[in-house]
Amino acid sequence: MNSAYHRRVAHPSQLGGTTSRQVSTLVPALLVPVGSTEQHGPHLPLDTDTRIAVAVAGAVTDHLTGDWLLAPAVSYGSSGEHQDFAGTVSIGTEALRLLLVEFGRSACQWASRVVFVNGHGGNVEALAAAVGLLREEGRDVAWTPCGVRGGDAHAGRTETSVLLHISPEDVWLDARVPGNDAPLAELLPRLRRGGVAAVSPSGVLGDPMAATAAEGEDVLAEMVAGAARAITAWRPDARGMLA
Repeated sequence: MNSAYHRRVAHPSQLGGTTSRQVSTLVPALLVPVGSTEQHGPHLPLDTDTRIAVAVAGAVTDHLTGDWLLAPAVSYGSSGEHQDFAGTVSIGTEALRLLLVEFGRSACQWASRVVFVNGHGGNVEALAAAVGLLREEGRDVAWTPCGVRGGDAHAGRTETSVLLHISPEDVWLDARVPGNDAPLAELLPRLRRGGVAAVSPSGVLGDPMAATAAEGEDVLAEMVAGAARAITAWRPDARGMLA
């Protein structure tokens, strides 16, 4: 899959490449990838979550009916748990919440519907609060995760496989190391006290050593299918999440 995240491809479904005149001729709905800029071990790029969110949201447009536009990504998130690692840039939960609220208020002036496609678990609190408020204000806004069954937590086999599929040139295969593969529920108490560094000096939660591009293609397809089903069904829960 060639993601438009890496190559500028003229495509009428991309908001950033359209003009105001073109948008005014549509009844558009908006898909907004929400990611992060944070460490992903010694082998994956800092914008891994953003790349995955963009890839999922971009592919989802092919599964939806109507005038869906893919917005430029929100590429900074709430990543304080990774702050001990160089390269991490976290704007925190409150700043992200405010950004999403103002984004939704502005976009809903012309978009019939807005869906945030989330690639980073640390963003969930901000998304739930922001989308909840927007919905209380009468705006047709929701969010959906880039989820997959049985995936590991961070920079392990799951994310490495997806990156090998969509951005193989940016995966440092020789730098991969196994991380802490204990269940996330077991790690959470220490992780909340001391961040990811307290449970994994490498920053990896899971084991990327067996990751493959073929597995990444399957994982991405599952993420896309799940998001497309959720958006089509349109049954936001109390937090505005589509699942």
